[in-house]
Amino acid sequence: MSNAHGKLEELKKKVLFTFLLLVVYRLVAQIPVPGVDAQAIHSYFADSGGGGLFDLINTFSGGAFKRFSVLALGIMPYITTSIIFSLLGEVIPQIQELQEDSEGNKKIQKWTRYATVILCCIQGYSMAAVFETFVSPGGARVIPDPGLLFRATTMITLAAGTMFLLWLGERVTELGLENGVSLIIFAGIAVELPSEMIQKMTLYRSGEMTGISLLTFFAVIIACFFIVAFVERAFRAIPVQYAKKVVHNRVYGGTQTLPMRVDTGGVMPPILASSLLAAPATFATFIPQNSVFRPYFETIQQSLFPGQMLFNILFALLIVYMTYFYAPIQFKTKKIAEMLQKNNAFIPGIRPGEKTREYLDGLLGRMSFFGALFLCVICIVPTIITGSQTRFGGTSMLILVSVSVRVMMNIQSFMFADKYEASYKSKGKYNGNNRRF
Repeated sequence: MSNAHGKLEELKKKVLFTFLLLVVYRLVAQIPVPGVDAQAIHSYFADSGGGGLFDLINTFSGGAFKRFSVLALGIMPYITTSIIFSLLGEVIPQIQELQEDSEGNKKIQKWTRYATVILCCIQGYSMAAVFETFVSPGGARVIPDPGLLFRATTMITLAAGTMFLLWLGERVTELGLENGVSLIIFAGIAVELPSEMIQKMTLYRSGEMTGISLLTFFAVIIACFFIVAFVERAFRAIPVQYAKKVVHNRVYGGTQTLPMRVDTGGVMPPILASSLLAAPATFATFIPQNSVFRPYFETIQQSLFPGQMLFNILFALLIVYMTYFYAPIQFKTKKIAEMLQKNNAFIPGIRPGEKTREYLDGLLGRMSFFGALFLCVICIVPTIITGSQTRFGGTSMLILVSVSVRVMMNIQSFMFADKYEASYKSKGKYNGNNRRF
């Protein structure tokens, strides 16, 4: 009982520690960058409407971008550099060798942090230059005193904010319940959801939204939640036969399973596809009004606005492409085939080595097809049915559900391991004169 009580207290401490660090994250996200007119920037974004890359960045920064907070860049620069090094590992053999070695992996992590600082400085300086051009509807400048000093200060501040988030995420990973970076993105999205609910209810009360539309909206959100939760936990169990061996009167080996997720690509294909589609629309906002190219870019911006037919078609095609591109990075068939061969394991009916890799590539291709179809449905169909944009979109829903599922699974694993250890100790396998070890 004392051991169970101790484990329960440890779990409570993990939950409390995770919650407190997320509270710290949300408090720091409210601090604006020095030299910003908070009222002017609020008026500017309230008048400019939605769409474009700004909304995507704002979603993953938990609203910090449109407040021009010290955490405006969020954790995305680190994720971007991590993806770049993952892709380089597929192209450059030296980096791949480092990734497979424990000491080499530490070097990759160090390089990733250095690259994150460089990327933050570039993005911070560019963001400062862009925000200097913003003027609120009342005529007030968002940045009252623009110039090199403001840009340099903003660059350093935003880079420090991202590295602080990275440090915070590492502490959550070390002492909390789940990967800290995932939880930070989760918290940034989840904190914006109450305002979405209030906005829909306000539209309903003012008569701008009918009761049927409101019910349809909530029904679609609930259905998407259950569909995402089901698919995120679905996997294809590949049978693997290990050679049997006897160690200390115990038989090891036999038939086991190798899980392959249906949604192998995860949430990255929609994020990458959204970024690529949002870039032209965002670039169009910086074209001068008197430019001869302005009408053409406005046409592109309107055509690529979320919900439009052209946007949905291109979005679906990009999701399919990114799924087939990113899935092999997540599930490395060549490495798995080599690992199975080294451990004297094989898939029944398939020869070890190259044939195993070809078989896994075939399965991965079929899983990627269903995964891409699932992502297209989740990211596009809810918008078509509800006829409106929402923060409960496919990408946000995928992150919210997948992180929630992993947190619950971690809690269940923690409690199961506690019961397993307690049952072993109660039988005297660790303690007493008759212990077996």
